[in-house]
Amino acid sequence: MAEIITMPRLSDTMTEGVVSQWLKKVGEKVSEGDILAEIETDKATMEFESFNEGTLLYIGLNDGEGAPVDSLLAIIGEEGENIDDIIKNFKVQSGNEESSSTKEESKKVEAEPVQKIEEKTEEPKATVVNTNTSGRIIASPLAKKIANEKGINLASINGSGENGRIIKSDVENFVPTVSAPTAISSPSVSLGEVSYEETANSQMRKTIARRLAESKFTAPHYYLMIEIDMDNAIDSRKAINELPDIKVSFNDMVVKASAMALKKHPKVNSQWFDDKTRINHHVNIGVAVAVEDGLVVPVIPFTDQKSMTQIGAEVKDMAIRAKSKKLTPAEMDGSTFTVSNLGMFGISEFTSIINQPNSAILSVGAIIQKPVVKNGEIVVGNTMKVTLACDHRTVDGATGSAFLQTLKQFIENPVTMLA
Repeated sequence: MAEIITMPRLSDTMTEGVVSQWLKKVGEKVSEGDILAEIETDKATMEFESFNEGTLLYIGLNDGEGAPVDSLLAIIGEEGENIDDIIKNFKVQSGNEESSSTKEESKKVEAEPVQKIEEKTEEPKATVVNTNTSGRIIASPLAKKIANEKGINLASINGSGENGRIIKSDVENFVPTVSAPTAISSPSVSLGEVSYEETANSQMRKTIARRLAESKFTAPHYYLMIEIDMDNAIDSRKAINELPDIKVSFNDMVVKASAMALKKHPKVNSQWFDDKTRINHHVNIGVAVAVEDGLVVPVIPFTDQKSMTQIGAEVKDMAIRAKSKKLTPAEMDGSTFTVSNLGMFGISEFTSIINQPNSAILSVGAIIQKPVVKNGEIVVGNTMKVTLACDHRTVDGATGSAFLQTLKQFIENPVTMLA
């Protein structure tokens, strides 16, 4: 018996999915556990496996097409089985496609008589005034539509229809009058044509846009910036990386320092909900990773309990899989705090939008070499600016400032993070 396969809900926030590519074709045998297709959700591209056995009889969406959750995706059954009634009944139940096509057909039916009437009245060519006694411009609906699409002012057109009515052909044959130039003419120069490129927004891009807008316009953001002396951190990292099979980045140091500072300042490790504030005792830091479609935030669970080398290995692995859209939604859920680092791109300082429902996000800038004052003398030093964006509903200014001071102490003295 044929089994209907619908668009699955692959994440808790998914409302629509896009078929990235089918891995099975119509007519091919399907076993339980076989991968049918890759589906792009609002968070990642995931493999969708079959829970049925049989022959793939029908595919409801082509590669690159999207549909809401529970839409008809495919049908699996016995080879040669008649599924016409199944497809027909499913479309009738969903109603969306049929109702939209019915609307389009009704629009065409309504439009056609108007066009035929206009064509019959296109006999007189005399120029007449195209307004009635109230000064309203008289034009057919089709003429108005075409004029609007072409950006033509109907008041500048002489109607050839009955009583000066503007009809379709009047708009299509209209040639704007160009006034003679009053200034001295100069040689004409071709400036080229207006050109642009449009691409459909991916599910990930739509979700990023929606969530960032919600965060920015609902959470009262404020920002705290502090400058950190990085000389000791540079020397410590160099010494650590001289050990065999160990590689630590400055970002790993910042993530580890943030985790340890959050344990000391749990109010920053909080989350706002409409009816309550949650202060988390576990630390799960999300690390922002740039991908082709925007930004994803894989999460390092229990970050405070891991070493800098463990953090670095996990971040590197998830960053690679994020760029190939192989992260699962579970690996991007559950963060309590976020770190965004643009220092590697030469950005000295910036602010970020909070990844809700978290209460804060840390923006990390580049390490800059510049003159600094040490022991009363001006010397060459290395500094790094970090900016903490806070949700004022959960994190007060004094709380955020205390967190940054603790963070600064850890980064300036990396040995304290090895204990």
